[in-house]
Amino acid sequence: MKLIIINGPNLNLLGVREPSVYGNKSFADYLEELRKKSPAVQIDYFQSNVEGELINKLHEVGFSYDGIILNAGGYTHTSVAIADAITAIKTPVIEVHISNIYAREEFRHNSLIAGKCKGSISGFGLDSYKLAVESF
Repeated sequence: MKLIIINGPNLNLLGVREPSVYGNKSFADYLEELRKKSPAVQIDYFQSNVEGELINKLHEVGFSYDGIILNAGGYTHTSVAIADAITAIKTPVIEVHISNIYAREEFRHNSLIAGKCKGSISGFGLDSYKLAVESF
């Protein structure tokens, strides 16, 4: 099985950004652990703070991977373009959030991409990604 995790803006700062919300572990460290726990799964990774780069990556992998795990960060609540990109591809996408977006500011309660995804997982810390891998 071939999956890719695509992380959006500010997720490159995991481990140092708001540890009370996002924890103290870098994503690189977590990804290494996740790959070891899922040896039968090829897990690729991409991160960008730029909306257009996220869309380009969705287009690039959206016809050749078995699944996409997407944490669009703040673009979750603002990007019609990312939602349209998800609709345009064949590969199923699971929306992931580290924090429980429904326990945070009200503007985070609305996801423009959730309705285009196979499912959504939020609030389980970095293990939200593990749950998404297991769902595929």
